[in-house]
Amino acid sequence: MDPITTHCDTCDGRRFKEEVLAHRLRDRSIADVLDMSAAEAAEFFTEKQVRSKLDGMLETGLAYLGLGQSLSTLSGGERQRIKLADQLAKTGGLYILDEPTAGLHMSDIDMLLNLLNGMVDRGNTVVVIEHNLSVIAQADWVIDVGPGGGRDGGEIMFTGTPDELLAAEAPLISEHLREYRTAAG
Repeated sequence: MDPITTHCDTCDGRRFKEEVLAHRLRDRSIADVLDMSAAEAAEFFTEKQVRSKLDGMLETGLAYLGLGQSLSTLSGGERQRIKLADQLAKTGGLYILDEPTAGLHMSDIDMLLNLLNGMVDRGNTVVVIEHNLSVIAQADWVIDVGPGGGRDGGEIMFTGTPDELLAAEAPLISEHLREYRTAAG
């Protein structure tokens, strides 16, 4: 069902009492700030802690989101990117992602790869369970488990770098990766 919303005549839909709205930061009230997009807020805020969170949103392609936007209005992908944005500045962590490219457009996959590579560059370990060949081609280390999925799989077919995988004869994935690299030029 569609949500039912009503407009508050007391606060004129701004969600705060006048005494709260009277407090200002660089001539902006809390309602003004919540009306900003992440991109607008990144220009407005100079505070380091706030900027690092906003920079994460910009890096994950969420510059258009409103700061006061309800989570219930976001897609599943947007919510996942918010979680990822929160982690971008951290170091020394372990992240396990299961099929993060599912449903993404190719340009979004490129953005995701840049983000993941940046996380690794900052000292994090990122384990990705993925079938997308562009992700496999950029991996530092590949573990091919097969030959099938689920209860038909479970055997380690290959471990090594993508270049070593290209040279391997046995794993089916090596054939697909060679075709992908040839097509990608």
